[in-house]
Amino acid sequence: MATPTVVSWEQVSVPTASGPLPARAYRPGTGPPQGWLVWAHGGSWRAGSAQDWHGATAELAQHSGFGVLSVDYRLAPDVRHPAMVEDVLSALAWAGEQDHDRAAPARPVLAVGGDSAGGTLAACAALACRDRGVPLAAQVLAYPPLDPECAAASYHRFPDLFPTAPYLTAAWQDYRLPGRPAAADGTRLHSTPFEAADLSGLAPAVLATGDLDPVSDDVHHYGRLLRAAGVEVTLREFRQTGHGAFLQPGRGGPGGQPTVSMRDWLGRSLHPFLPRSPFKELT
Repeated sequence: MATPTVVSWEQVSVPTASGPLPARAYRPGTGPPQGWLVWAHGGSWRAGSAQDWHGATAELAQHSGFGVLSVDYRLAPDVRHPAMVEDVLSALAWAGEQDHDRAAPARPVLAVGGDSAGGTLAACAALACRDRGVPLAAQVLAYPPLDPECAAASYHRFPDLFPTAPYLTAAWQDYRLPGRPAAADGTRLHSTPFEAADLSGLAPAVLATGDLDPVSDDVHHYGRLLRAAGVEVTLREFRQTGHGAFLQPGRGGPGGQPTVSMRDWLGRSLHPFLPRSPFKELT
């Protein structure tokens, strides 16, 4: 069956301990979704919005079949970690309470994802969900920076490509606070999954990066760590692709045929996690 072509959306308000959190909810097709994907936008933890990511997240809902909740999490320097991770966790709690396809399980399938800095937040939220016993179908991460020291070789292979190591180092400093922050229930809230001593039991990971992205080695390293911990990993490196590819549509390929965009691939990678996928298998 073809991908649904109709995606509706509405502005919603997610309740949190710090007050209402704005978000955009995208629903593919004409009925309630079988599952929800909470998405955290990029922007180096300091910029970006659900409005700025509107086209990309609407298309992600179209390609995935999931409802997508695009979150306007709080930004640095007005707040610092763990505020952003707490916002993503509140959004997951909201999504878990929404109406969904009644032919699906009693609770909607939940996944978390994000691109760039939002991918870092999503990975940290997945850790908190594991520690709280909250089931997630998947963590969907597009080129997340994961090392605050920006020490991997890819940062030096591409020293002039965005994001540069000095730029990201400064962003990490704006985002993080020293110490080991925890939620009110005692759950450790990591600022990067590289802080976690144990990655076992995490939701399956769908990882995407580009071969020209300075953070690509972080992504590959995380994939290896997850596999070593027994976590299912699907990883694709896009050729001739730099940072920010989630925001770009597919490009022309040989013979004028469009290539698969990163957000198209990420969306279709989620099909196996739907209880009753209306899509053909990803090829």
